[in-house]
Amino acid sequence: MPSLKDKTVLIIGRGSGIAGAIALAVNDEGGRVIAAGLHPDDLADAYRGTDIGVEQVDVTDEASIAALAGRIAGLDHVVCTASARARGGYQDLTASLVNASFATKVTGPLLLAKHLAGKLGSDGSFLFMSGATALKPTQGMLAVGATNAAVDAITAGLAVELAPIRVNAIAPGTIDTGAYDALGEERKAALFAARSAANPARRIGTADDIAAAALAILTNGFLTGASIPVDGGEHLV
Repeated sequence: MPSLKDKTVLIIGRGSGIAGAIALAVNDEGGRVIAAGLHPDDLADAYRGTDIGVEQVDVTDEASIAALAGRIAGLDHVVCTASARARGGYQDLTASLVNASFATKVTGPLLLAKHLAGKLGSDGSFLFMSGATALKPTQGMLAVGATNAAVDAITAGLAVELAPIRVNAIAPGTIDTGAYDALGEERKAALFAARSAANPARRIGTADDIAAAALAILTNGFLTGASIPVDGGEHLV
């Protein structure tokens, strides 16, 4: 099987959760990881004791992306996990919330492709994050679902336009990364229990589940244009 050993992988996101799990997994596989995000000092703290490099980037700012591209000599893979979720029903949403969601998860990846595709070889790839809500409408997640559906669309489109560079996405389901902590312990536990009981896997996902899928996607040279649900079958029920 292809390996990530000595491959350079740019991973955009926080130093925890899904981005953190992917960064550490790639590092463990012998890959050279560059972690980039809005707060490089936080990333440096998160990866202290590793050889993971740190860069600053704002995926909603084209100049910031172009500057990052100028600082990087070459890449094998680019992974973007950045998000700005616009939770709420249609009556709760505002233009600024929806625009921020699209700017981060849709426009951002498009601009990353624009400025970084030239840094990748023909066997390189991009990996973005969609979500189960692209496939299954969920109460209070209208704009999140629309954003994720748009991620699926640009994944397919970029796979055609950037070929033979591969472009794929992962569509996570309910993953325990701390994103649900704002609900409070009681409501979070109730939500996790209900979704665990309903989905075919009968459990909530972990960041390591997504990292394992990411490694498989990055090393599969015949996979492109796909948005792969890693959601315990959540979209099926």
